[in-house]
Amino acid sequence: MNRCSACGEENSEKARFCQACGTPLESPSGTRQERRVVSVLFVDLVGFTSKSEQLDPEDVRSFLTVYYERARAEIERFGGRVEKFIGDAVMAVFGAPVAYGDDPERAVRAAMAVRDSIADMDQADPLLELQVRAAVNTGEAIVELSARADAGVAMVAGDVVNTAARLQSNAPVNEVLVGEETYASTRTVIEYRPVEPIVAKGKTDPVLAWAAVAPLVEAGERVFSEVPLVGRGEELANLRSLWDMVSSEHRCSLVTVFGPAGIGKSRLAHELAHRAADAGGRAIRGRSAGYGDAGPYTAFAQQVAQLAEIDSGDEPETAVAKIRAKAAALAVADDPDEVADAVAILAGLPVEGAALDREGLYFAARLFVEAVARERPTMLAFEDIHFADPSLLDLVEFLASRVQDVPLLLLATSRPDLLTSRPSWGGGLLASSTISLGPLSHDDAVELTGKLFEQRGLDELKDRAGSLALSSDGNPLFIEELTASLAERSTRDAKQLPGSIRGIVAARLDALPAPERAVVLDASVVGKVFWRGALERLRPEREEDLPALLGSLERRDLIRREGSSRIKGDQQFTFKHGLIREVAYLTLPREERRRCHEITAQYLEEVRLPAGDADATLAYHWREGGDAENAVRYLLAAAEVAGRGWAKARAATLYTQALELVPETDEELRRTIVKKQAVATVAAFHVKDVERDRRRQQPAAEG
Repeated sequence: MNRCSACGEENSEKARFCQACGTPLESPSGTRQERRVVSVLFVDLVGFTSKSEQLDPEDVRSFLTVYYERARAEIERFGGRVEKFIGDAVMAVFGAPVAYGDDPERAVRAAMAVRDSIADMDQADPLLELQVRAAVNTGEAIVELSARADAGVAMVAGDVVNTAARLQSNAPVNEVLVGEETYASTRTVIEYRPVEPIVAKGKTDPVLAWAAVAPLVEAGERVFSEVPLVGRGEELANLRSLWDMVSSEHRCSLVTVFGPAGIGKSRLAHELAHRAADAGGRAIRGRSAGYGDAGPYTAFAQQVAQLAEIDSGDEPETAVAKIRAKAAALAVADDPDEVADAVAILAGLPVEGAALDREGLYFAARLFVEAVARERPTMLAFEDIHFADPSLLDLVEFLASRVQDVPLLLLATSRPDLLTSRPSWGGGLLASSTISLGPLSHDDAVELTGKLFEQRGLDELKDRAGSLALSSDGNPLFIEELTASLAERSTRDAKQLPGSIRGIVAARLDALPAPERAVVLDASVVGKVFWRGALERLRPEREEDLPALLGSLERRDLIRREGSSRIKGDQQFTFKHGLIREVAYLTLPREERRRCHEITAQYLEEVRLPAGDADATLAYHWREGGDAENAVRYLLAAAEVAGRGWAKARAATLYTQALELVPETDEELRRTIVKKQAVATVAAFHVKDVERDRRRQQPAAEG
């Protein structure tokens, strides 16, 4: 099978384009490797090997087939991929070949679902006496995107796999253990119980582990920080004004809040819901999770369930009866049962004898919603509609265009991806508006960082609020994850990017068409600033397509073309968000990075970057490209430039870097560098002394 790198769909080896998304397919004979943060799930039946000795081989095969089917169904339901079956053990991968941003959570939920499914099998046939052990571990792995299970090629490799296997073998019966990174990424949405660290074979230190107890929230939900909302005053005021207008004028309006993952869309909807409740209205939320038990109208079904007070354990017949009772209480029409049955169908419930077409179903939904809003002002929130089935989008637009004379606000939240798949969203509707959430300003990001430091007892780190806010690209969720990482890790190492952030950014990259994604990965090697000419040199075969690809990436707000260029006659671009560049770079395997650095260094030598940091830039690319000799040459040149400008500390650092690359056998060059390093270091301390004396003398002079 030939797997699509854009969406993960498996296609026949003869297919040239993906049958699911239309992306051109690469030859299955080629190899494509990437470094990715993945979550690995292992599930194993307890004691089945000894039981199978007493069974006929055909009975064993029959049972295992059912077991495999159940495990695969649950794993794929949560967006994972079964890597292999080994006897009665199952290994699955989440986050490859496509990341979704919440892959650790999906993996843990899948593990619990597989366990519960096996328990159902055991309950149906007590003689089976089935029990399982399961574990999930998250970490970086090398991923073979063109791996073929039928050819015996593993998709993922790395310590993350070995650790997951060790956790699984030590898991208590019928429990799910998770590793440290999985726990850190899911601690706000899954309840855990700490367990004793596991002494695992082949591991130097005991492995920290937690046992998953139960989900804290529904799939796709987030737990909001108790820190007050920062930097969204204008957007929240606009939404409140819209709510007040809808309530006072008895109008229906649709507003869509756009923004990337973690930017604060759900928090804004949460704050508006409080406003609605405080003003005597009500806010009913529904979310499109993109996985799990997702029907075409999942978000609407959740809203109906809340309005009709349907419990999760209700039988379908009970749920339908509750919808009928609610419709009758609202007096939705002359025949409330007819409307209720249509609404129940949209909610995915079985109704006998109903045979309405789509227009009839939508009309019934309109009558139901109008009756709800007539009772009191209502906000229906449809969150994460970029995951929604097109049918739900059709329903929301239908309601926005047809509902009349009642106070109803339809609030939708979405990532910008929606406008790629549905560019006409909200178009042609008189009462439709959008709010675009961008990154927090630097001051707001610093303020939020400071508040989170204070909340988590990290007052001693407040002086690092500025640098942490800068590294977060102004994304509130990233700021939360970075501060949480500092609070929970004894190393207090802010340089290590948490896997949760890396996963979210990787999901945004994976949502790009394959050619555009490839450009981003190549550009990440060139640097935060890059040039079209360098990209052409890296992949000469795409020279004709490159202008269109760069234009598309600029429209997606990932890169920005600059008005001037350090290279005469070449177009200069910059990554708009540093984390996009960082995650893209981390995705490339070492050998591919080395190749791209070498070609970039050659290109920059030819075009002759202007004086300044040119030597340091070339030194960086030659060093990462594996050419120590050229790297040392440029490091020494850069150190000389820094020294002449009295940036003595910078010069000393560059000499140190050069010394690390010079072979021990080249004693003469090492002595020369050591002398220059010592002079620069002494001069750097002298500069600090002069500056300190100047600060002391300044008050006296002013007095």
